[in-house]
Amino acid sequence: MTIRLIRNFAYGFGLLLLMESPSLAHHSFAAEYDANKPVTLKGVIAKVEWTNPHIRFYMDVKNPGGQTTRWEISGPSVNALARNGGKKDSLRIGETVTVEGFLARNVKNLANMRIVKSADGKILLDRIGDQS
Repeated sequence: MTIRLIRNFAYGFGLLLLMESPSLAHHSFAAEYDANKPVTLKGVIAKVEWTNPHIRFYMDVKNPGGQTTRWEISGPSVNALARNGGKKDSLRIGETVTVEGFLARNVKNLANMRIVKSADGKILLDRIGDQS
């Protein structure tokens, strides 16, 4: 009976460790993005993923030549945005926005948001220094 209890505990603990492993892959802002490479992007929101550990949204940005490029924008956690007044409906597909943020170190067309503004300049989302 005692061996069965110990074995079940060990299996249960092992399962907990396996479920926790995705969070171990989390990277800090400095590991993924370059604070010395600010970027401002203006485009149309194509997709929004309002999930933890970080929200992500995708926007189509036209370059000066007229070609459209899809950018992935990473943001803070849902909780951090909520504390700063952000809501799930703050970003709407088809809406034109301007993103001020920072370029990724090694991935093309990826940026980390600092502020997202509507076409009329209203702040939709604001990170307020939370760079985790």
